[in-house]
Amino acid sequence: MKRVKDLQKWIDGYNEVQTLADELSLAFDFYKEELVSEADVDDAYLKTMEAVEALEFRNMLRDEADQMDCVLKINSGAGGTESQDWASMLMRMYLRYAETHGYKATIANLQEGDEAGIKTCTINIEGDFAYGYLKGENGVHRLVRVSPYNAQGKRMTSFASVFVTPLVDDSIEVNIEPARVSWDTFRSGGAGGQNVNKVESGVRLRYQYKDPYTGEEEEILIENTETRDQPKNRENAMRQLRSILYDKELQHRMAEQAKVEAGKKKIEWGSQIRSYVFDDRRVKDHRTNYQTSDVNGVMDGKIDGFIKAYLMEFSSQES
Repeated sequence: MKRVKDLQKWIDGYNEVQTLADELSLAFDFYKEELVSEADVDDAYLKTMEAVEALEFRNMLRDEADQMDCVLKINSGAGGTESQDWASMLMRMYLRYAETHGYKATIANLQEGDEAGIKTCTINIEGDFAYGYLKGENGVHRLVRVSPYNAQGKRMTSFASVFVTPLVDDSIEVNIEPARVSWDTFRSGGAGGQNVNKVESGVRLRYQYKDPYTGEEEEILIENTETRDQPKNRENAMRQLRSILYDKELQHRMAEQAKVEAGKKKIEWGSQIRSYVFDDRRVKDHRTNYQTSDVNGVMDGKIDGFIKAYLMEFSSQES
């Protein structure tokens, strides 16, 4: 049914473009006969081009994982309160983006900052092509501003990292070895009534991961305090683990592809990808050179321009 639904969207998109193209052709004929104005023809042209570009843009999202939901994790960098405040601003930006696009955003884990902001947070974002649109947000985001937390009013630079992985469902086969899984429980902190402080509903999952290709071992740590129901939190944590393991396999395939296609531009995960300079009213993406002066709009979730520029440049190179 998912496959049928996806194909139907392509058919609907094609039919819309075809209809608008026919209307544009008709409008041009009417213009030659002086039945409509030049402005009417221009309007028909703009509508047709918007539909074509939207379909072309969607064609950039053709990888298997693109249509999945995603897990977006934000970690504050070194710099104490300023970086933690920056991480909370990014969290709000992505929550506003999700709200604007009709995505369901759920905070799976949140650790408050010492004085303000957050140390880390994990957001599950569910909706059509959520991972496809947000995968380009992977990397380090840099903030430059006059810090309200600095008594001298100096300009400061802060960093926060964003990690985006596809949120896989049960239909994706991921091998999890039960013997490598261990659990801890803890009390969820924060507001929420007496139950929060008395019941150990928070869960901490530890998975001893062994890379099947290199043999290297690492511990994957996942905390979930999403609900007051411990079994539900365990289920959510396991779902995140499946997502992480799926992403590791995905990264391996990408790395193998990169070796074969060494001539193509490669995006390094964890590199500085975007700068937000508040004083100069400028936000610039260092990969695509796309920039805007609408800093307030960007921080309010208007990041579609950056997403489109990334997909148009890098998805076309991967085809």
